[in-house]
Amino acid sequence: MIASTQTNHPLVGAKSGLATQSPITVACTQLKRAGLRITQPRIAILTALIKRAQPTSIEQIHGDLAPGSCDLVTVYRCLAAFEEIGLVRRSFYHNGTSLYTINLGESKSYHFICKESNRVEEIDDETTTEIRRCVQQIETTLKARGYTDVTHMVEFFGRAPQAARTSTPSQVTPPVRAS
Repeated sequence: MIASTQTNHPLVGAKSGLATQSPITVACTQLKRAGLRITQPRIAILTALIKRAQPTSIEQIHGDLAPGSCDLVTVYRCLAAFEEIGLVRRSFYHNGTSLYTINLGESKSYHFICKESNRVEEIDDETTTEIRRCVQQIETTLKARGYTDVTHMVEFFGRAPQAARTSTPSQVTPPVRAS
């Protein structure tokens, strides 16, 4: 196991606009702002999340790491810390598994999860825009009523068309088109 010490990772100290920074640099900047140390295990976990680019379980993230880079408990602890500072989002799926996605400040995407195959499909841009509009309206209403620190989770579950159910589970497919 790698010790939790500061790193001299070349991407950590880069200074430039967010638009030109790599995803790992943006993530490390968020860690620094939150007062969390940038360690080799954290960089490895963030890199795995960024590469996956879809909701991912802790076990999948751990499996993506180099052997011996960090143990499963470290992955759990890091993801809890990342979630607390808003660096990752957690979704709860129908089988009780929590899946995580990286949050680097971009707009939240929404997904459809097939109950039979556990396949994850990103919902098309038009439908996502409509969901965002509705959620924003609800958040604005709640804030006007005095609620603070308002967040949300929206998940869609069902049975995908037959062709989509026979594909490999847990892979992002082309967006589902609204009917």
